[in-house]
Amino acid sequence: MTTQNTPADKPSALFVCVHNAGRSQMAAGFLRALSGGAVEVRSAGSVPADQINPVAVEAMLEAGIDIRTQTPKVLTTEAVQASDVVITMGCGDVCPIFPGKRYEDWKLEDPAGQGIESVRPIRDEIHTRILTLLTELGVEPVEIPATA
Repeated sequence: MTTQNTPADKPSALFVCVHNAGRSQMAAGFLRALSGGAVEVRSAGSVPADQINPVAVEAMLEAGIDIRTQTPKVLTTEAVQASDVVITMGCGDVCPIFPGKRYEDWKLEDPAGQGIESVRPIRDEIHTRILTLLTELGVEPVEIPATA
């Protein structure tokens, strides 16, 4: 008899930022790609924007990750309850607190209104933090194909 992985078997992470348009979307994109599907990934914000920051999309495309199909989502209590790790992005958003959850606040500069040269270091710091998170979750990162 074979066992099948269910979402309950996977660690899960929720990235939260007020507008869910830049930092949290980049973090979710990196975690989705680098976990190879081994982590359930969510992102949300208390006041979601109409669209993802186009400069964040461009910066992620440079890193080989396409987040163009993602949309900003509203933060729900259910999303927090369903996540093992809840990470706010230094944007002052407040999440409901539930016992047994791991909470972190990553102090990151806001990419809103900035050019690609300013967003690249933010993207690279998020990448580094995601690699650390994967190690802490016991998930081996997968290779992201290089882009031309």
